[in-house]
Amino acid sequence: MITNPLKTLFLLLATAFISQAQQTYAEKLGWPKGAKVVIFHVDDPGMSYSSNQGTIKSVEQGVATSCSIMFPCSWSASFVNYIQKSNPNLDAGVHLTLTSEWRDYRWGPVAGFQNVPSLVDKEGNLWHEVAQVVKNGTADDVEKEIRAQVEKALRMGLKPTHLDSHMGTLFAHVPFMERYIKVGVEYGIPVMFPGGNNKLLIECQNYPVIKKLKAEGKWQEGMKLPEPELIKMTGPVGQKIWQSGLPVLDDLHTISGDWKPEKPNPTPEEWGKYKAQKFIETLNAMQPGLAMFIVHSSDVTDAFKHISASGGSRYADMLSMMNPDLKAYIQSQGIILTTWREVMERRKKVK
Repeated sequence: MITNPLKTLFLLLATAFISQAQQTYAEKLGWPKGAKVVIFHVDDPGMSYSSNQGTIKSVEQGVATSCSIMFPCSWSASFVNYIQKSNPNLDAGVHLTLTSEWRDYRWGPVAGFQNVPSLVDKEGNLWHEVAQVVKNGTADDVEKEIRAQVEKALRMGLKPTHLDSHMGTLFAHVPFMERYIKVGVEYGIPVMFPGGNNKLLIECQNYPVIKKLKAEGKWQEGMKLPEPELIKMTGPVGQKIWQSGLPVLDDLHTISGDWKPEKPNPTPEEWGKYKAQKFIETLNAMQPGLAMFIVHSSDVTDAFKHISASGGSRYADMLSMMNPDLKAYIQSQGIILTTWREVMERRKKVK
C-alpha cells in the first residue's frame, strides 16, 4: 500500500501543531516535559520593616525564591539597601502599586499627586480600593505612575527582575493591563502573567464559591468550576507576551492569605504548619508547568499591628516558607524551584 505523500505531510504537520499547542511554557523554556517548576514569591517588601524582615527570612531560611518591592512605601529604600549590601543576587521585582489600602498608614504616587490626579483621593494618597482605581483612574495616569515606579527602582540602583501588580489592580481593567504589558516590553522586564493551564488560578478565583459549598457540605473534589471572564483572555494575551520576547507563567496561586485553621485562636506555629500543609496539597494538585505561588510574609512587630489586622496570616506565611515538611516535600517530589531571573535568561535563549 502506497501512502499518499500529501496526507502524510498533513498528518505530520497536525501532530507537530498539537504537540506544540500542548507544550507548557516551562517546556518552551527548556525544562523537562512533566516538570513542576515553581516560583515562591513574597509580595510587599518595602511596605514596612516587618514586611522586609519577613521577606528576608522567607528567602534566606525558607523556600521563597523571589519577591517584589512596593516603591511608593517608606521602607523600600531599606530593602534595596539590604539587597545591595547583603544579597545582590536576590530575585527582586517592582510590585507596581496603585492602591493605598490601610486606614492610617497611607502613601501617595511616586509620580506626584499633581501629575496623576485620577489615581489619588482627596488627601493626595492612592485610592484605598481596586474598584476606586478602575472607576476613577485613566490608562494614561496608570502608565505614568508605573513608569515612575520602575524608574525609581532603576535610580536606586536596582535592576528589576520582573514586574507584577499589587492587589491585582492592573488585571482588573483591560486598558490598565495593556499599559502594564507595554511598559514591561519596552523596558525588557518580564511581566508576571499566567497564560497557561491556569488550573490553580481558576480555583483561586472561585475560592469564595468553594468555601460556600464546603460550608453547606456540597463540595466534592474535582467539581467543574466556572471560568471567570478575565481568565478566558489569558491564553491569547500570554501568546502575545511570549511573542514580544518575555516569559509567561503556566499558572498562578494567589489565596494563601485566606488559609486559616478551623480551630479558634490557633498559635502562630499551628497556623504556619497548616499553611505549609496546604501548600503541599496545592503543589500535589498543580499540573506540570511553571507556576508562581504568592505569599505575604511578615515577621510581625508591635508596629505592624497599627498597620493591618493581617499580621497573623502574614507571620504564618513566613513560618510556612521555613517549614521543614514543605522543604522535604519539594525535594522528595523533584519540584524545581526557580527565579524570574532564571526564567528570563532561559527566554532569551528561545528563538
